[in-house]
Amino acid sequence: MSGRPHIGGVRSSFAPWEDPAAQPLVRFEGVSRSFGETVAVKAVDLSIYEGEFFALLGPSGCGKTTLMRLLAGFESPDAGRIRLEGRDIGAEPPHQRPVHMMFQAYALFPHLNVAQNIAFGLKRQGVARAEVAARVEEMLSLVRLEGMGRRRPDQLSGGQRQRVALARAIAPRPRILLLDEPMAALDRKLREETQFELMALQQSLGMTFMIVTHDQDEAMVVADRIAVMRAGEIVQIGRPAMVYEAPIDRYVAGFIGDVNLFEGRTEPAPDGVRLVGADGAFLAEGEIPVGSTAWLAVRPEKIAVHAEPPPPGPNRLEGRILDYAYLGDWTTYVVEIAPGRTVRAARANATRMVERPLGCDDRVWLTFAPSSAVVLTR
Repeated sequence: MSGRPHIGGVRSSFAPWEDPAAQPLVRFEGVSRSFGETVAVKAVDLSIYEGEFFALLGPSGCGKTTLMRLLAGFESPDAGRIRLEGRDIGAEPPHQRPVHMMFQAYALFPHLNVAQNIAFGLKRQGVARAEVAARVEEMLSLVRLEGMGRRRPDQLSGGQRQRVALARAIAPRPRILLLDEPMAALDRKLREETQFELMALQQSLGMTFMIVTHDQDEAMVVADRIAVMRAGEIVQIGRPAMVYEAPIDRYVAGFIGDVNLFEGRTEPAPDGVRLVGADGAFLAEGEIPVGSTAWLAVRPEKIAVHAEPPPPGPNRLEGRILDYAYLGDWTTYVVEIAPGRTVRAARANATRMVERPLGCDDRVWLTFAPSSAVVLTR
């Protein structure tokens, strides 16, 4: 059996934010930052707990990097306070904060070898030479770069350079490590491998990580909690599964993964909500005031695709396949249910094409369970 920690099991039981007595490691209190007329961060309140892998997720320009730079000390808030272990760190310069930042471009020193790059921060801290050497060897082993200490950055692959940057950032043992789009330069396969390595590393160190990313898949994989940002504000915070399965509004539903939205007016129903709109009448679970405008959010993988008419039931649509994409593990279908109106459905490729493959212009029927839909009011 592997000695690697069972990350999923550890993370599922880790929830200090649910403990009223737990004190956050980092707390943003009404923090705002503007650049001229542009409001980058607007009155943000946020708590991050020790040992947490926290993700700031949002599109470019939403304020996530500014929020990270405020914590690192590279920017100063116009209003509000940032507390670390209860103390206000607003007046502390970056080099005096127990916070380290790993930049997107890695920022390795080209004239220094791997070991010297890792040792740089330790030497600036005045760590004794023998301890520096021991810590460098420890970091090389931790990021699986044993024997590469004498290599220069230009002799390394992209993934290896990233590991050097990571080792340099964690060598001084900061209270919190900030990761600014750390995997943006890696190819897809290496990025996926690195995500799990990063999670295992964070678990083994017991360190607090905060990552900034615009990649929702990356945030979903690595984070204990995700904060979705828009226009300088935090829209929703929660575990990845909660944010995905129970988005608070259409923005979050559309940003985290693919989603189909059906608009309509709510009507009374015996066991939930009945929503009637241009696409038909749908049933969902929940309690929404009757007569209000709402949207039904349904993920593509929640929608079943039938080549033959299914038995009568709720939430049934008929259309033709306009296009499809085979992705190996899934096939995504774009189904036209009315002129100019399409629905996306995803079908797991659980067998080796035993079923008759569906193609363009095929007539299909789509169904989804009332429990698979989320009713949104904004």
